[in-house]
Amino acid sequence: MISLIVGLGNPGQKYAFNRHNVGFQCLDRLARAHGLKFTERKAKALLARGRIEGVEVVLVKPLTYMNLSGEAIELLVHLYQLHPENILVIYDDLDLPFGRIRLRSKGGAGGHKGMKSIIEHVGTDSIPRLRIGIGRPKQGDPVDYLLSDFTPEEGILIEESYERAIAAVERFLTKGIVAAMNEFN
Repeated sequence: MISLIVGLGNPGQKYAFNRHNVGFQCLDRLARAHGLKFTERKAKALLARGRIEGVEVVLVKPLTYMNLSGEAIELLVHLYQLHPENILVIYDDLDLPFGRIRLRSKGGAGGHKGMKSIIEHVGTDSIPRLRIGIGRPKQGDPVDYLLSDFTPEEGILIEESYERAIAAVERFLTKGIVAAMNEFN
């Protein structure tokens, strides 16, 4: 059975280092750690295929903008005939403290429009997810904060989060969402 590991973000160099693109950034590091390359375009997404911890995976970066991520995931779910429990979505969370990670087996979108789109298009909220905390701005517009790049200091801290997130993805693939939640939450 194939597992789909989805990183959420906005396509294009303009957004590459934004806080809102932690899903893409984490997936890039996961791919690099396991020798996978994003070389295939299919179903409105950029894909990297291979094996992680002996499990066949497709890493997915939707090429739609964040709010339309569900379009790509719906196409891939049908293409690979996947069950929701074989999907893991990685994305940013304003309400988690900066650098914390949190896994859940299901639930609402929590205000995240990319996750909301996936839930709507796939037709269930029983989709495992890994949220990476980016914290809330102390002042100013949260949208401006989301679409801004990490400071150099934040960049160092977020890299540590990506290392924990990669380990959590590996545990999800080998032992399932419950074991990953028990170890990393």
